[in-house]
Amino acid sequence: MLHLIYILAFTVLAFLAVGNLIRNLMMLGMESQRSYGNRGRFVPNASESGGYSQAGRLVPHPELLDDHGNVVNEPFLVMRSMTVEDARERLDALYEASPSVTDDPQSETQG
Repeated sequence: MLHLIYILAFTVLAFLAVGNLIRNLMMLGMESQRSYGNRGRFVPNASESGGYSQAGRLVPHPELLDDHGNVVNEPFLVMRSMTVEDARERLDALYEASPSVTDDPQSETQG
């Protein structure tokens, strides 16, 4: 009898999960077709997310502004590719510069 209750409970949970997945996919499809203006980038206004609004004009998030209040049009994360050898050299240099490195590697193995 207990097995039937488990099967019934997990069946109900599975139907709820699949229904939620379908509902979320439908909402995502509708949101992806909506246009937002401002060159395709979404900038929330005060009514949607508690942002700042001045006379109906959309104001970007404060982290997207520089010191003078202008919108930053630069990438925020720039990654430089690195070879494995360069990474090893940098890690070795950090290891060599650490204060816990001993000068005599033989003393570690004998102790």
